[in-house]
Amino acid sequence: MIEQIKSLSYEDIKSKYGAYLESLDISKNTRYTACTDAFYLWRKRGKEAFWEVVLSDDFEAVCKKELTAILTSETAAASSVSSYVSHLRRFRKFIYEGSPNDTTIKPSQVKSSVKRKSAKQIPVPCENEVRRYLARWDTLENYRLQEDALNKLFFELCPENNDIVSVLLKCSTLNDFYSTNIFSIYPVAKHILSLDIDERLKAGDVTLVRDIQFIEISGKQRNFYSFATKYCSHHNPVDYPIYDSYVDAVLRYFQKTDGFMEFSQTDLKDYAGFKSILEGFQKQYKLEPFSLKQIDQYIWQLGKEFFPKKY
Repeated sequence: MIEQIKSLSYEDIKSKYGAYLESLDISKNTRYTACTDAFYLWRKRGKEAFWEVVLSDDFEAVCKKELTAILTSETAAASSVSSYVSHLRRFRKFIYEGSPNDTTIKPSQVKSSVKRKSAKQIPVPCENEVRRYLARWDTLENYRLQEDALNKLFFELCPENNDIVSVLLKCSTLNDFYSTNIFSIYPVAKHILSLDIDERLKAGDVTLVRDIQFIEISGKQRNFYSFATKYCSHHNPVDYPIYDSYVDAVLRYFQKTDGFMEFSQTDLKDYAGFKSILEGFQKQYKLEPFSLKQIDQYIWQLGKEFFPKKY
């Protein structure tokens, strides 16, 4: 099957791939995005380079390296790499579909997995839905005033991270407001102070989240991923969307019901991957008029409404 596909023209391959995506019950808009982005490497590097990457035994590493080189040379967003890789990964599954030893997901498997987690149907994301939930956010007095208090703390009272008192005050407030369950907050504040993070925060350096999230306390390695995204976001909400379990649940829900992007839950736990997935969500549903902060607020409310935590 692979040699047959390779012998086809660019347009014929795209046509067959589009038909394959349709067989997975993927929406028309998503199929268009997938067909366009899967062949990004072909358009930039040519046919031979495209097939060399797709058929590589070390596909993930080779693909990321090639795409990173292209995007860096074009001064494009590095976060786009994960998005293009995911689309190319799905195309790779398509070309291996005919192999008897193939263990990739078949259409029947995909369809059976597309089940709504909630008895209530979640409305398809669109501008009107986002505006509706943002208007609702403004009526949630406790969350709105909490946000105002944090803005005053992070933007006016303690905007920098060069003294332990300021960092400790911000860490303690975040831990309390968001119930992040960090029981020993001083080591976290001391760890953040040691990283000298102010310039990296202004630059929107996504690797900073990982540097903050891992810390050793009482001889044990701790992972405060959600807290780290919140700490960065409240300094620079434009570049740092917040990760939490509600956002995680909603993104995976729309992946399963609409296939807007291919990713695993592990990808959501890697901050660069998470941000890329959120940007893919924004692009897929044409939500560019909204900031990542606004989309975060919208998705968080969906998660709280449709995927409430059970205690």
